[in-house]
Amino acid sequence: GWKVFSNTFAEVTDIGPNKRHTFARTEKMSTYITAFVAGNYYGVTDWYSGDFGTYPLGLYCRQSMSEFLEPEDMFLLTKQGFETFEREFGVGYPFAKYDQIIVPEFNAGAMENAGCVTFYEGVIYRSRATEHEREFRSNIILHEMAHMWFGNLVTMKWWDDLWLNESFAEWASYWANQTGTRYKEAWTSFLVDRKLWAYREDQLSGTHPISTDMIDLDTVEVNFDGISYAKGASTLRQLVAFVGEKDFLAGVTLYLNRHAWGNTELADLLTCLEQVSGRDLSSFTETWLKTSGVNTLAPVSEVDANGNYTKFEIVQTPPLEPAGLPVVMRKHRMVIGLYNLNGNVLERVDRVELDVDGERTTVAELVGKKQPDLVLLNDEDWTYAKTRVDAKSMKTLVSHLSTLPDSLQRALLLTTAWDMNRDAEMSTTDFIELLKSALPHETFIPIVQRVLMQARAAGQNFGAPQKVEQHMVNLADAYLSWTRTFAVGSDVQFAAAKNFVAIARTPEQIDVVKGLLAGTTTIDGVEVDTDFRWMLIVRLASLGIIGEAEIAKEEAADKSAAGQRSAAAARASIPTKAAKDAAWKAIFSGELSNEILGATVGGFMSFDQRELLKDYIDPYFEELPRIWADFSNEVAQTISGGLFPAIHISQETVDKITKYVDTAEIPFGCQRILKDGRDSIVRALRAQKADA
Repeated sequence: GWKVFSNTFAEVTDIGPNKRHTFARTEKMSTYITAFVAGNYYGVTDWYSGDFGTYPLGLYCRQSMSEFLEPEDMFLLTKQGFETFEREFGVGYPFAKYDQIIVPEFNAGAMENAGCVTFYEGVIYRSRATEHEREFRSNIILHEMAHMWFGNLVTMKWWDDLWLNESFAEWASYWANQTGTRYKEAWTSFLVDRKLWAYREDQLSGTHPISTDMIDLDTVEVNFDGISYAKGASTLRQLVAFVGEKDFLAGVTLYLNRHAWGNTELADLLTCLEQVSGRDLSSFTETWLKTSGVNTLAPVSEVDANGNYTKFEIVQTPPLEPAGLPVVMRKHRMVIGLYNLNGNVLERVDRVELDVDGERTTVAELVGKKQPDLVLLNDEDWTYAKTRVDAKSMKTLVSHLSTLPDSLQRALLLTTAWDMNRDAEMSTTDFIELLKSALPHETFIPIVQRVLMQARAAGQNFGAPQKVEQHMVNLADAYLSWTRTFAVGSDVQFAAAKNFVAIARTPEQIDVVKGLLAGTTTIDGVEVDTDFRWMLIVRLASLGIIGEAEIAKEEAADKSAAGQRSAAAARASIPTKAAKDAAWKAIFSGELSNEILGATVGGFMSFDQRELLKDYIDPYFEELPRIWADFSNEVAQTISGGLFPAIHISQETVDKITKYVDTAEIPFGCQRILKDGRDSIVRALRAQKADA
């Protein structure tokens, strides 16, 4: 009675009470995109018809999740993806069918098996999801679909060119979302969701070139990271700016036709792009794909007595972190946006498109022009670089950021502020005040959700120790205020509510959380549905206000897998030695499923429980060799990354990590997690000093 899937259609015959599924022979393809899926799946089917053919579509999940599946929306996005990719790539979908199967306990976001894509259950929403979360689901759908061409029809020869797979699919998913679906501001989402991931990882010890030497499979596994995905996609966006989107897509069409059902290297793609565009891309390869780190671009200008520019230059600084990177100056195709206040609203009054190359680039077009209220480097976000603003622009940013008409411009300036806070160039106090002034006027939910989390992270990690608690109290008060004042029922209201619950701490704030759970407190527009209810449970458990009895009662009422995960997180979050010891034992037992393990690790680590968790720092280091020897790479990464002592921000922690890394015999993947974590603590110490 089970449904059975693979990469091709099956002929099904009866053999007694059972059935035999005989699958048709596939085209020649790589073994890593082979799939075999079987289970008591619930399914919905449809068809896509386009210029290149008609293909059956299937969408499946386990029976208990069927009521939450939303096939109408997922099929709509699937068809829009097919239409966009076939039209723009000029090559038809290369397989006979397209099944999308949402499988339990999947340990990745999704996998692009040919004609048989598998997803984790996070793409199904049991409770309310914001439009930002739905947009992210759309990106997952389009990312895996893009792989049907880039990765499945044409496959990289070896893992050194992993980026040819993941960077392209990452770029293509956001491009297709903005081009072919309702998500017309997808590049803003890319900046706040993905590019920030790349910026962070590119400044850690574990950074590596986009196209790198994969010396062994451990290296391959840890390099499914922000560099291979998000930096690679950012670099492709820069490549599109260099050659033009029309020529870029024509080069892709040539590449897919020339190498269909074969293996390629980086040079094969660049040859096709050069042939179509006439551009020499050799320097692009050397500076963008073969080097590590992120450059910084800053404006340097002089004005006369009338406020007109007598000089305007862009100064490029080579990557400074991690220490020891080779000096690299990249060529950036980018836009400078000039903005003036019209009344109380910022409007773009000029736009300069140029190549920034070398240490200093003179912008002759601006000499003689009036200095505007705001100068925005990398307006439109074509290139990959940290940017800075001049003093006048900073004043304008602080007072009028929310009046910029385009979400991408607002996100770029907020990103600059976040980066300056991380680099200890803006105090955490000032950064939080900037966010508190900008957020009440922001309506684009991807920005709101990112900024709410950034403010929390800044307050906890980058705040001076004597200021941290006050930062968090002030933020929780602000989040609660916005929950009550944002548009009733809006996504931004719901996001504010969830972030408030996550950091509520004073007796008055905790009373609101308890009231929401008990139903004695209500806020118009905020529904306490199943998942939000679990958020309340976990927060109250982590504060020691409720315990095992309440958790068990809630788990009995929600017998789903998601309920089991939430219960595991809640139990692990209880701030007692007994609860922590029980969670610790379970984590290292090797008996937990992937998702229960992740939930338990997440519940165990709480910023508010730093004193209690100090006793587990030394045992953490003692266990590392065993878990990397005995557990799978996936599980070892979950444990060693999730239990890393990131909440213990001190020089003592830095020294302990350094001594351990220098003396312990641990594999590359473990070393990278520890060194990257140490880098983050060092950065936090600098930011804390600036905030003091």
